[in-house]
Amino acid sequence: MYGYYPFGKDVTFEIELNQVINQTMENDIPQYANMNVSTGRKLKQLLMIISKSVPFKPVMQKLADIIGVSRNYLSDYLLYIEKAGMIAQVRDATGGIRGLGKVEKIYLDNTNLIYILGGENSNIGNIRETFFYNQMRVKQDIISSKVSDFQIGERTFEIGGKSKGQQQIAKAQEGYVIKDDIETGYGNIIPLWNFGMNY
Repeated sequence: MYGYYPFGKDVTFEIELNQVINQTMENDIPQYANMNVSTGRKLKQLLMIISKSVPFKPVMQKLADIIGVSRNYLSDYLLYIEKAGMIAQVRDATGGIRGLGKVEKIYLDNTNLIYILGGENSNIGNIRETFFYNQMRVKQDIISSKVSDFQIGERTFEIGGKSKGQQQIAKAQEGYVIKDDIETGYGNIIPLWNFGMNY
């Protein structure tokens, strides 16, 4: 859980990270986007929903209804939150104008945010996928995959626990299963922890 933020080893880490989240969501974004503070609090509620969810394709109208904002503004709000480093949006391969707004999945930016906001109710699948995406996006363009979780170039990646099978990548041209809770890889199976060594 520690290490992503410069204050990661502080005894008061959880308090400090909560302060960063509150400052960003309730002050920085509302001030930048010229919105009221109550909307900022609704955006923080959106972060809580994402932190406790399984990875999902967002239905914008449903999300807007849950947090009580207009669907017309939700895409803008998500962009502000992403630019502030609180979430990451994974898009599909559609390019050009048709690709705008084609968000396939929404993740919190890093696993520390999941643990702080979701606590004991955090979904392990969400944590695994967030970690992989967070580590790989530094040097790679990652898009959603039609057959698995992520695609980088021609390679497709399915993320899971140590018992994760290869069914989802069976039809992929070049597919890999990324498993948590294993020490070493073999064939097209790679331990999740290896992706923490990218930089």
